[in-house]
Amino acid sequence: MNNTHPIEGLMTTAMENLKQIVDVNTIIGDPIQSPDGSTIITVSKVGFGFAAGGSEFGQASQQSDSDQSSDSSDQSLPFGGGSGGGVTITPIGFLIVNKQGVQMIHLHQHANLYEKLVEVAPQALDKIKEILSKNDNSNASNK
Repeated sequence: MNNTHPIEGLMTTAMENLKQIVDVNTIIGDPIQSPDGSTIITVSKVGFGFAAGGSEFGQASQQSDSDQSSDSSDQSLPFGGGSGGGVTITPIGFLIVNKQGVQMIHLHQHANLYEKLVEVAPQALDKIKEILSKNDNSNASNK
C-alpha cells in the first residue's frame, strides 16, 4: 500500500518541469563575443510562482461509528487536484567586459538611479553629520 498522497505527485511533477526551465543561464546569460573583443553577458530578473491544490471526495454513509473506524484506514477516497506554475524572465541589463574594465548597462534608467543613491548615501550621511556638528559647536559658543 502506497502511503503518499496524490497531491505530492502533482507538486513533484510541476516542480521538476519548472526546474528544467530555470537554470543559472536563465539569469546570467551565455557570454557573447563581439568583434572588438568585448564580452557581453545578459542579466535577467526571474519571477517564479507555484500553486497546488486538491480535494478528496467521500460519500456520506449510514454506517455506525464502529464500522467506519475499521474500514476508513484501508480505503482511499477519490481525489481531484491540480497544480501549476509560471516563470517570468525579464532582461534588466547587460554586463560588458572589455579592456577598459567591467561595465553594467541597465535597460531601465530608474534602476541606475537606485544604484547611484546607494553609492552616494554614505557620503550624504557624513555631510549631514558634519553640518549638524558645526551647528552644535556654534550654538555652544553662542551661549
